[in-house]
Amino acid sequence: MMKHTNIWNAVDTLAKANGLSASGLAKKAGLDPTTFNKSKRITADGKQRWPSTESIAKILEATNAGLDEFFSYVEGKEKITPRHVPLIGFAQAGAEGYFDDAGYPTGGSWEEIDFPGIGDRRAYALEISGDSMDPVLRDGDIVIISPEAGVRRGDRVVVKTKSGEVMAKTLKRKTATNVELSSFNKAHEDRTIPLDEVEWISRIVWAAQ
Repeated sequence: MMKHTNIWNAVDTLAKANGLSASGLAKKAGLDPTTFNKSKRITADGKQRWPSTESIAKILEATNAGLDEFFSYVEGKEKITPRHVPLIGFAQAGAEGYFDDAGYPTGGSWEEIDFPGIGDRRAYALEISGDSMDPVLRDGDIVIISPEAGVRRGDRVVVKTKSGEVMAKTLKRKTATNVELSSFNKAHEDRTIPLDEVEWISRIVWAAQ
């Protein structure tokens, strides 16, 4: 039988596995940042309050985690161990030979960093260069990229064009012909790139902020 404390511990563990606090996990999933606060787990009259199935579904989608991973946290069987992920700079990302056609890093001529568990085993870290996402992401910040994660409107993404240009933007819209991107820094123009000029587009699933 699943216990109230075990479910909430699983939420906390999932947050920790993705380098987040419980409130950070809620915010990442598009929920009110206070959704998983300790004070909301017990009602004013002392009754147990459980996370909704909708909120669980949203945090799993936001972290690219599966139900099996979540239930392993519920059962207390899964230990969070750091993974070694490739750390790639923007200059490297734009060079030939660092990625396959699907946007996965290839080879091994890079540094590695430790990062808590993440569902995409081919995820990698990218060091931001430039100020196009300032103040949300600054020059030198590290982001984790998951090529497996689907991208949708409003996601922070990294895009590589076939000409070798690499940029971190927000996905405004993706149509059958174009990818429309917006910059957080208003000093930089929004971009519209023909889809046939895009080599790959991948979602930013975590950022050091």
